[in-house]
Amino acid sequence: MSTLPQVPGSARTGGAPTARRSAAVALGVTSALFLAACGNPSDGGTTAVAATKGTTTRINNSPDQNRVTTDKVASIAAEVPEAIRRRGTLEIVESSGSAAPLTYYATDNKTVIGVEPDIAYLVADVLGLKPHLNTVSWENIFVGLDSGKYDVGFSNITDTEERKEKYDFASYREDNLGFEAKKGSGLKVTGPKDVAGKTVAVGSGTNQEKLLVEWSKEDVKAGLEPVHIKYYQNDSDTHLALQSGRIDLYLGPNPTAAYHAATGKSEVVGTYSGAGATLQGLIAATTKKDNGLVKALADALNEIIDNGTYAKVLKRWGLSAEAVTKSQVNPPGLPKTNK
Repeated sequence: MSTLPQVPGSARTGGAPTARRSAAVALGVTSALFLAACGNPSDGGTTAVAATKGTTTRINNSPDQNRVTTDKVASIAAEVPEAIRRRGTLEIVESSGSAAPLTYYATDNKTVIGVEPDIAYLVADVLGLKPHLNTVSWENIFVGLDSGKYDVGFSNITDTEERKEKYDFASYREDNLGFEAKKGSGLKVTGPKDVAGKTVAVGSGTNQEKLLVEWSKEDVKAGLEPVHIKYYQNDSDTHLALQSGRIDLYLGPNPTAAYHAATGKSEVVGTYSGAGATLQGLIAATTKKDNGLVKALADALNEIIDNGTYAKVLKRWGLSAEAVTKSQVNPPGLPKTNK
């Protein structure tokens, strides 16, 4: 998700723009996924979602993924630091938290699938490296990157100005957040006043949490009730709380919120850019600062954007609306003061 590690200096999200936008536009981000249909175990465990307006994608939740692949590009592979080239593997780290359609477990409950591993595998193809996927708790993504245990994080990590103090980024997808409510709640979130006095669940140490804290302060300053922020250990506990009425809202990555809405039990009642009101958030491949890998990552991402395999991957997960036209090294990210 578009989340922040709990360390000093700080996700779990066709040509979409990455330029600065107005607050009104940021609050009106079009959801990449909309309510469609439930998963059906009889057809191999699939979930139907609306990928773009008027089109439907049926997401394959089985362990038999038949991933999109691409060829090695020698000139880009040569940019990889020598130690990694000698090893022959790309050590990829992702969160073990299950968050469809980003990174989650297939119907066998052990195979890791989703848009994040698919993009990571394509990058490894271009670099001529064998992808080795490591799934760990969210905070250990950054512990492992810091120590050099892992080369790169592909885990819906948001590009932020604070994180740039420790990490380099190669952007590859838009980052949009979604407010999720129980179906039929009648709620609508367009700004701070709409969550005043509400009980909202969010991931600890995340961009979403930072946003809620900022909004809660604004509410109190305006004479309204603060936001009552709740934390749960996993996705299933959060949604059980949502359905039972113990919380009013859940704020998380928009793709996961909309995927949950496809079950028919919840609905997306508001969206927001992961970089705040004036900047389109970006999800990025994340690597230890100045380790020499980020240019190769960005060049590999631009290769798959140019050769069409990137678009195929986003389409198969219903996320075409979150595509970018170019990977950028350390583009402007979430400001240190996020509203």
